[in-house]
Amino acid sequence: MVNSGYTLPVFATASAVAALQYLQNNYQNNQVEIDLIKPSEIATIKVEQIAKISDNQALAITKSNPGDNLDLTRDTPIWAIVTLTLNHETKLKINGGEGVGKIVNLEGKSAIYSYAQKLLEKNLLDNLNITAIVDVEIILPEGKRLAQKTSNSAFGVIEGLSLLGTTGISQPLTSKKQLDLYQEELFNKAEKFDNLVFCIGENGLDLALKLGFNSEQLIKTANWLGSMLVSASVAQIKSVILLGYHGKLIKLAGNIFHTHHHLADGRLEILTAIGAYLELPNTIIKQIFIAETTESALQILRNFDQENKTNFTKEIYQFIANRIEDNAQKYIQKHSDFTVKIGTILFERNRNIIAIGNNGKLMINNQDIFSLNC
Repeated sequence: MVNSGYTLPVFATASAVAALQYLQNNYQNNQVEIDLIKPSEIATIKVEQIAKISDNQALAITKSNPGDNLDLTRDTPIWAIVTLTLNHETKLKINGGEGVGKIVNLEGKSAIYSYAQKLLEKNLLDNLNITAIVDVEIILPEGKRLAQKTSNSAFGVIEGLSLLGTTGISQPLTSKKQLDLYQEELFNKAEKFDNLVFCIGENGLDLALKLGFNSEQLIKTANWLGSMLVSASVAQIKSVILLGYHGKLIKLAGNIFHTHHHLADGRLEILTAIGAYLELPNTIIKQIFIAETTESALQILRNFDQENKTNFTKEIYQFIANRIEDNAQKYIQKHSDFTVKIGTILFERNRNIIAIGNNGKLMINNQDIFSLNC
């Protein structure tokens, strides 16, 4: 059985609820029950430590447990400081403290996204027994350090981790059992559709819906791209669009088909090699090779194009998109006899599309396959 565990918003909420209960003298058994909202179930979360800071302020600590997932937040402490102030009306204030990321494009707003907000609001209000102002500060003491090992900065989140997710359940994306569930979903959808969209992560799923793809044709693959592509062939799917962040899908341009960073990286090396092949000036190639992220490398390319009135960014990323399509089709042919047409859509950190492969362009323009407007 897959041990799914819970997402960071659940543990942040558990810490906050525990602190609130402690202030109201109804905390017990070193645990709290949290309504996950999505899915509709109750989770029992262990509280590691709890204490009053003053008569109206308490601190509670839980530890992250993401289940079978290879998640860098495993066992990281999540603090919540709750301050309770009697008032003629109830108000709830939620803030991110140390280690909670800041959203660059929203003037440094704490990276506490909608599901986390709803989870905190629902559970705190359900546990509030008086009319009061409830101030909640979420703190991730290890957040800044752990964030350096993530791609958060590529998506405009700095100085910490995000309280991100659309569900309370932490899917063990690196577990073989999770691959089995993805494959089962693929075979079920293959009974209804000949054409599917593989979305690499929550950002891809969200963008796919905004682009107008039918939600029933979307499959979340996480990092299991090679296995899922072969499964598409076994299921006799006619075409698959790979929709993902350029800093993840670029690995396929280098024939890396399991994209988890624990197994393989090489993103900047691939981008450097393609830039050299397309005769990008050597000084810029060197800058890309030592860039911190693929997002910063993309900006290096754009700056060079702007200063020199060249078009290397478009040329390089079009080459990458096409090469991903070619490599993916060749990968399938090595492992299966049924041919699947592969298209590619690459997006950047602000979810703007930066390249669509030649096959991808044909697919999205064919109304019999996908009906949308990119």
